[in-house]
Amino acid sequence: MSEDLSRFKKLDFEGFKRLAEDSSLTMYEQIGFPSSYREGYERAIFADIVSKLPNLESTSRTIVDIGPGCTELPRFLIQLCEEKQHQLVLIDSAEMLRHLPDVPCVTKVAARFPHECSDIIRTYAGRVDVVLSYSVLHYVFVEASVFDYLDQGMELLAPGGEMLLGDVPNISKRKRFFSSAAGISFHQQFMRTTDAPSVRFNVLEGGEIDDSVLIGLMMRARLAGFDAYVTSQGRDLPMANRREDLLVRRP
Repeated sequence: MSEDLSRFKKLDFEGFKRLAEDSSLTMYEQIGFPSSYREGYERAIFADIVSKLPNLESTSRTIVDIGPGCTELPRFLIQLCEEKQHQLVLIDSAEMLRHLPDVPCVTKVAARFPHECSDIIRTYAGRVDVVLSYSVLHYVFVEASVFDYLDQGMELLAPGGEMLLGDVPNISKRKRFFSSAAGISFHQQFMRTTDAPSVRFNVLEGGEIDDSVLIGLMMRARLAGFDAYVTSQGRDLPMANRREDLLVRRP
């Protein structure tokens, strides 16, 4: 495998700012992915997102995207919001947001959610029909509280509102996959090796989201009066074999 993955390790909010300002990187690299992980897949990713958030297919809704990045994915969302007459709020760093188009239906908020978003949370509390945060939660897990992130996202939801914390790496799911025949074959082809992947169970995995974290978040949402589900990704998505989505709905 030729790509250097080291630059994408241990990223935080400030690290993503630096990536966004680096014009030598592809747009996928600017959001922390090797190009091969996202290029050619984002149309399928967006279709999977829309299938889980039916409010996106309605009209005149309020949408909040937390950490949209700067690839095709937020552009697909912007286009959909223009077509459906939604109001879209994009929350990310100024460095990342400047890569995205300025259109009348979009409000850009240069801030780190939720720590720098108290005014936005007060303004939109109970009014948002869709909250989307895709490929973000695992970075929050390392540097902040994922439970506060969930709580503040739920605070935004209107009755009938939906929140998708998507594309969450689950180390437990990854271990199960790479312990299977399909996972071993995938590893050998991807890494161009005859060796089996190294998998260790019953060990502490610092800084990694596992089943207990996802199930804990799901239960926290349910006990707060929301419906919540850990859901699989479509099979045509690039990391469906080791990532999952957390879907929350306000009744």
